Formats: sequence, structure tokens, C-alpha cells
Amino acid sequence: MNQLWQWVTGSIESWGYPAIFIGMALESANIPIPSELIFGFAGYLVYLGHLGFFWVVVAGVLGGLFGSVLSYLLGYYKGRTFIAKYGKYVLLSEAKLAMAQLWFDRYGLAATFFGRLLPFIRTFISLPAGFAKVDFHKFILYTLLGSIPWTIAIVYIGMILGERWQVMNAIGHDIGVAVAIVVIAGLFVWLRKDKQRGA
Repeated sequence: MNQLWQWVTGSIESWGYPAIFIGMALESANIPIPSELIFGFAGYLVYLGHLGFFWVVVAGVLGGLFGSVLSYLLGYYKGRTFIAKYGKYVLLSEAKLAMAQLWFDRYGLAATFFGRLLPFIRTFISLPAGFAKVDFHKFILYTLLGSIPWTIAIVYIGMILGERWQVMNAIGHDIGVAVAIVVIAGLFVWLRKDKQRGA
């Protein structure tokens, strides 16, 4: 884990936005690289003035979308049997795959939105969407809608923490859950107000 931490932070420090794009592409393509680590350090570099907040978000969202599409296409064309057989070589266990599948079976296409907000689930949620061969354009839309608030929130937290951004490395899961709760709660409040305005 320490080697992963050094590789991720060193890559982002050296290459900036392309490294963020690649890191998030890998994370969204079923390679378990913590997005809290990527965005936490990127937020720290924004705090230092080395990177721009807007472009970090753009690179992160586009990288995540690219990786999600790859994962979707893999699930679409290869199916669950293939993934279950070979996923172990990229640390994709049957338990993780089953968790993502259960989430998708319960919530359907909406899982591609809510799943992007949740640690662990977000890394693998595109696979069952591909297995189910859901509408590709809707998949893209839901993935973007889930990725954008998550990315903005995590980068912002890293920026606010500044020199203490490493806190995210220790409690990244808890931060991720907290962000998901806030975003989902905000969405429900917005939908409720929108419904009241339309009544």
C-alpha cells in the first residue's frame, strides 16, 4: 500500500492532469486504486497552487468516464463468466463482483449513478451494467451525473485539508461514505423542492 501511495502521488506530482486522468481511468476500470488518494493529493496540489481546481475535476471526471466505458464494454462483450475467471489477475475477486452485481440487481440502471458515489462499489459498478446490456447513452449520463459531484467534493476536501491531506489516506472510506450521504441527501431535497414547484 505504501508503494501504491508513493507511485500515485509521484505520478501526479510529475505529470499532473494526465496522471489524474490515467489514475481515475484505472480505478474505474476495476483496478482498485483509491480515488480518495488520487483526488486528495490532487486537492493538496491545488492548495499549493500547482494545479487548477477546474482542470483537476475535468481530468478526474473524464478519466473516470473512460475507465467506466472500458469496464462496461468488457462486461457487455465478455460477460460474467469471463470476468469471474480472469478478474483475479487484477484483484477483482468474486466477492467484489457479487457485491456490485447485488447493488445493480437491486437498483437497476440507477445503480450506475448511486454506485459512483460509494467506495468500493464505484470501482466495479460498470461491469454489471455491461452484463445487463443497459442503454449505453443512459449509462454514460448516469455515470457522469454520479462522478461529477463526487469528484468535486473529494478534490475540494483535499484542498481544504491542505498540508493535512494525508488524513484522507487513513479515513478515505469514511470520507467517501460521508460525501455520498451528503450528495444523495442533497439530491432528494432538490427533487422534492422541484416537485413542489411543479405542483
